[in-house]
Amino acid sequence: MNNKDINLELLSKLESNPKYTQRELSMEMDVSLGKVNYCMKKLIEKGWVKLTNFKNSSNKFSYMYLLTPQGIEQKAKLTSSFLNIKMKEFEILKDEISKLKLDAEENN
Repeated sequence: MNNKDINLELLSKLESNPKYTQRELSMEMDVSLGKVNYCMKKLIEKGWVKLTNFKNSSNKFSYMYLLTPQGIEQKAKLTSSFLNIKMKEFEILKDEISKLKLDAEENN
């Protein structure tokens, strides 16, 4: 999984649930906790995610990760880019399947 894919998945997950912990994200995404931490720091540095404390939390280490307007815009761009890549891969696979079917028909 490259950083673009991780960033897109992080932005998507945080948009749906800003109360995710990095450990939960790590386990759900099957990515190391260190990698999630690194990517989260970069998303915050870029201004795509804002880190805030829970106001009424009894646990002083509870945070919320909120997508900024820039983060929402970047998520849309990353989603579009991801979709374009997957559509190209799909077309290549369709062509390969068609060729394999022709070869199988010719050999039978």
